Amino acid sequence: MDFLQLSRARSQAQVDFPEKVRCHYQDPLVESKLAQSFCQFLYQYQVSPCEPIVIVGIGTDRSTGDSLGPLVGTKLNTFAKKSFHIYGTLDEPVHATNLNAKLEEIHANHKDAFVIAIDACLGRLENVGMITLASGSVKPGAGVQKNLPEVGRIHFTGTVNVGGCMEFMVLQNTRLSVVMKIAQNIANIIFYGYHKFLISSQQETALTK
Repeated sequence: MDFLQLSRARSQAQVDFPEKVRCHYQDPLVESKLAQSFCQFLYQYQVSPCEPIVIVGIGTDRSTGDSLGPLVGTKLNTFAKKSFHIYGTLDEPVHATNLNAKLEEIHANHKDAFVIAIDACLGRLENVGMITLASGSVKPGAGVQKNLPEVGRIHFTGTVNVGGCMEFMVLQNTRLSVVMKIAQNIANIIFYGYHKFLISSQQETALTK
């Protein structure tokens, strides 16, 4: 994104920036499309390139369907650890039992950070496989009737299976293959989208000097 494109993107975002964008994980352009949208979300929220970014991968490795958040955290931890503060991995998951404590820890250690949440969700059959990037917080546990605090300024969700009844069983019987592919997509989207944002910000700074 060059300076002219950046300026147009900022102007366009102020007019009709979408609250939510979605793309199926099997779309060959899923990562490029959502990385661009993620970059635009960071501009829309006026995130500074110097501002710390906290990634919160919500879920547990004890349930296949609910392992999306920890998988994303683990993948980012392997190749983007220096770019983000990552909470929620397969080794140290953030889930219903410790979510409140982890949010207090994040607030204490990164008070002014921009928080991005990642969580799995259930949905309609036609939406299974969709990756959604949306403004605002995610409400973890809503699909399984858990009352948990909301997380994030923006969030990613992956629709891993069909919802409607017996959600715990559905999550337990979700295909790991689908969850792994969605997790890899989201990790790449965050990494490439953030670095696109940093490069564009540097170009803008250079051109305005």
